[in-house]
Amino acid sequence: MILTIQPKSPVPPFEQLRQQLLEQIHSGQLTAGTRLPTVRRLADDLGIAPNTVARCYRELEQAGVIETRGRNGTVVAWSPDGADREVEQAAQTFADRIRGLGYDTERALELVRGALQREA
Repeated sequence: MILTIQPKSPVPPFEQLRQQLLEQIHSGQLTAGTRLPTVRRLADDLGIAPNTVARCYRELEQAGVIETRGRNGTVVAWSPDGADREVEQAAQTFADRIRGLGYDTERALELVRGALQREA
């Protein structure tokens, strides 16, 4: 992920950042589940104020493009393909439920593989 801010651009820095992230998500360069840098780290890397990055992230989150998962950070929540989006959402719901139950990840994956291999 390569992001740059052009200080002399008439486009505000938060909008430059928002547009670049959207382009990378739409192109598939950033896929659903990809973890984004923290607000502070990205602000430091780009030489901009943390509030600028926070505003960008907030707007992308309101649009449903990214989501913040507390301690687990901010991740891409959207995929350009509609079917992929539905599967990603179902997978995320399943993963959240498995974690909530404290269930073994490998065993859960075995059960999913078995379910997918059975005839409908």
